[in-house]
Amino acid sequence: MRRSRGLTAALVLSLAGAGTGIGLVLMPEASAITPPVAFTADELPTWQPNGVVFAMAEANGTVFAGGTFSAVRPPDGASGAEQEAVNFVALDAATGNPTSCKLAFTIGDGSATVRALEVSKDKKTLYAGGYFGAVNGTPVSSLAAIDIATCTPKAAFHPGFPATVRGLAVSDDTVYAAGDFGTVEGQTRERFAAVDAGSGALKPFTANADEPGRAVEVTPDGKNVLLGGDFFDINGKSTHALAVVNATTGAVTKTYSNIPSNSVVKDIATDSTGFYTGNEGSGGGVFDGRIGLNLSDFSEKWRDRCLGATQAVLPYDGVLYSSSHAHDCSLEGQFPDGKRNFFNAQLTNYEGAAPAPVDGFVRSPRKLGWHPTANDGIGEGIGPRAMTIAEKNDVKYMWAGGEFTAINGKPQQALTRFASTGDVGAPTTPVASAGSVKPGEAQVRWRTSYDADDSKLTYRIYRNGSSSPIATVAAESLEWQRPQASWTDTTVKAGQSYTYRVTATDAAGNTSALSANAAVTVPSSVQSYPNQVRADGAGLYWRYDDTVSPYVADSSVAGNTSGVQLNAPALRQTPGAISGASTAMGFNGTSQQVYSDHRQTVGSAFSVETWFKTGTTRGGKLIGFGNNTDRTSGSYDKQIYMTNTGRLVFGVSNGSARTITTGLFDTYNDNKWHHVVGTLGAGGMELIVDGQSKGTLNNVTSSVSYEGFWHVGGDNLGGWPTKPTSNFFAGQIDETAVYPKALTAAQAKNHYDLAKAPSDSVSKVSATEDTYVNQGAPSAANGATTSLAVRGTSAYETYLRFNLPAAPAGQVLKSASLQIKTSTQANAGTADKISVVPVTGTWSGASTTFNTKPALGTTELGSFASVPDGSAIQSTALDTAALTPVLGTGYSLALTSTGTDPLWIWSMESTAADAAPQLVLTFGPK
Repeated sequence: MRRSRGLTAALVLSLAGAGTGIGLVLMPEASAITPPVAFTADELPTWQPNGVVFAMAEANGTVFAGGTFSAVRPPDGASGAEQEAVNFVALDAATGNPTSCKLAFTIGDGSATVRALEVSKDKKTLYAGGYFGAVNGTPVSSLAAIDIATCTPKAAFHPGFPATVRGLAVSDDTVYAAGDFGTVEGQTRERFAAVDAGSGALKPFTANADEPGRAVEVTPDGKNVLLGGDFFDINGKSTHALAVVNATTGAVTKTYSNIPSNSVVKDIATDSTGFYTGNEGSGGGVFDGRIGLNLSDFSEKWRDRCLGATQAVLPYDGVLYSSSHAHDCSLEGQFPDGKRNFFNAQLTNYEGAAPAPVDGFVRSPRKLGWHPTANDGIGEGIGPRAMTIAEKNDVKYMWAGGEFTAINGKPQQALTRFASTGDVGAPTTPVASAGSVKPGEAQVRWRTSYDADDSKLTYRIYRNGSSSPIATVAAESLEWQRPQASWTDTTVKAGQSYTYRVTATDAAGNTSALSANAAVTVPSSVQSYPNQVRADGAGLYWRYDDTVSPYVADSSVAGNTSGVQLNAPALRQTPGAISGASTAMGFNGTSQQVYSDHRQTVGSAFSVETWFKTGTTRGGKLIGFGNNTDRTSGSYDKQIYMTNTGRLVFGVSNGSARTITTGLFDTYNDNKWHHVVGTLGAGGMELIVDGQSKGTLNNVTSSVSYEGFWHVGGDNLGGWPTKPTSNFFAGQIDETAVYPKALTAAQAKNHYDLAKAPSDSVSKVSATEDTYVNQGAPSAANGATTSLAVRGTSAYETYLRFNLPAAPAGQVLKSASLQIKTSTQANAGTADKISVVPVTGTWSGASTTFNTKPALGTTELGSFASVPDGSAIQSTALDTAALTPVLGTGYSLALTSTGTDPLWIWSMESTAADAAPQLVLTFGPK
């Protein structure tokens, strides 16, 4: 019904380098969008009808919209009176305001409607189809021609269509129509017909169909016409919903038999890359998506089997834009059943060779990051129904019409538009995490952000509050596919703490807010358990040390399968399963779980591993694989679950449910931490609990293959042996890992043993009292101030008091560091060395002055060589030999200098983030 104009958007792509060091940040042009997407997702102010828009067309910077409505009003919140608009409105493409062209489509009996609009190739005539008897009082019969220059109906053009016209296409001299009619001008023309573009005279073209026609399009060479609708035969030849016929005679040249009988073609569009159909259906086995076909022989090149009634398709610059309410793209390996996506964009052709067919169909090319949101709206509740592209003043505009009453969460009815420039929407704020399992490196991880019109984002990582990024990383993401991205900091020092924040920036330079701080303390020695899990090849590793919902970080080496918390499970439950500082996650047993946001297929060999603690008598799923995310899975296996009595079951499906269950008296709902591993490989299945094998099935070496997501804490268990009362697990879960291979029993036992071995623990001790003294004001006490100062001449000295913990039993102090944060005042940093020394005299924050300052020790415990400007955290290692004898006591440190350049830092009284001076103490086995 509409044809791509082949417009080329002027887009700019800016790249940022990534690495382990400081990256160059290139600020892109403010209006850029990452190709091949050509339009922003930011809605522009647009006048809106009070009904439904079914059809759209454009000419010379004007957009025409037709449907069923009686008036248009300004964008919500804008001034201006409502204007009459009887089933038609013409609008300025660049402003969204109505033009002076006013046409009323009416009928004497019943309700008039405009269902199709098409413009002639010379842009001088607008053809309108629908169900109406007059245009501005000029008699017509459901098809009219409008002179665009004068905005008047052409009285000489009045072919008689006695029923609704639903689709139009125009060649050089012919107007093709699709609809509900059985005759035209009293002659038999069933559902499809052709008339002269100038006179309206009926042409010999005959393509009779048994059911309504909905879409018609002329091939670019003008030799063939593409027909779409509800039909099952054309001219007596069996073909359902789609056919190709000769443009002159209507003789059938291509039939189709692979569109389900309960599906129809709602729209057809074509350009040089091929032709495309939008499809709608109802009932089981429905086809609701899109088909891409070759123009050379009209064969199918790919099929998009997303569910959700496609109403319009529009190819433009190698991208197929579509309007629908797609809600389930599982068959395409994309988003599962759930949220409705009303606008989609995907490549028209594969960038390389097409993949092998799946279930007899070649999947569609990848979808792109363009997702304005809408709603079902009024009428049939379909959402958007029509699309067109217009250009004015070198800017291109994507217009959409339909039944929606909201766009991007804001009230807007029936019409909206998006431009090729002026992107103002920033990506969502990243949710960051940080971890370290060995000295010398810290991994910063974040769930990639979502941007409604950009799938390629640049992330900047900031350390310790610095205003300059320490690294930049580029990563791709879509709304439903947000893999974890990460960067490894190899400049960190053992025993010291660091904080990291991350921002996301799109191609137009729109930048998200900073993420919350992600803190990590680098261990003084390798953490045995997590290091071994990573070394043994975990492809997913959730440690549940996250501090912010809804993100669960993947600590595996690959690190791309983050988790999403559903219904707010409890964070940072202590003690965790592993000795040291690791925490667990708590689940309520009724609705909470974590699912992976990375769709995948599990190979023929795998292992699942987790720790758990519970006293439940309702059972529940600990871990499993399923084909949905936040909705109950329809396919599910590769799972470990607990029965009501506390027994554990490991199960896979290979055509039937195959399970291994712990013994009658091997129950694990005793409120103690337990370790469970389930493996499948060439040697069979095995269930291992607390390092001991609990059973094998040597003849089960494979499981059913399907695309899905990992779930922890719950998902479907219907139909499985000894199914518990609850699908959801009530208790705590920790250290979940999935491997693309079968772990050996020895490896599982080693993990269990390592978890019980003593390991390092970290204590962070904030100052309990602080002050500074000033030689320039020798009688002043500064204990209540929010900042502290250090300088040699004239002197400032800072004093900090800490209550040091005693070393845990069997452990010693392995490292210690002092952490401070520079203030936000100008020149807070210093070029001079700052020494950390013990305070040997007495002092008080409330009363100590320069005149009464305490004596200091002469042995330096540590030092800052210099401190850069900018409010940021700074850290220095301290002498553990000097601190060990004073563990378990109150202890004071002083910051001193011999130079003339002052250092200003936050005090414990400051409300700034991470402001208070603190000691980071690492204890470990002797």
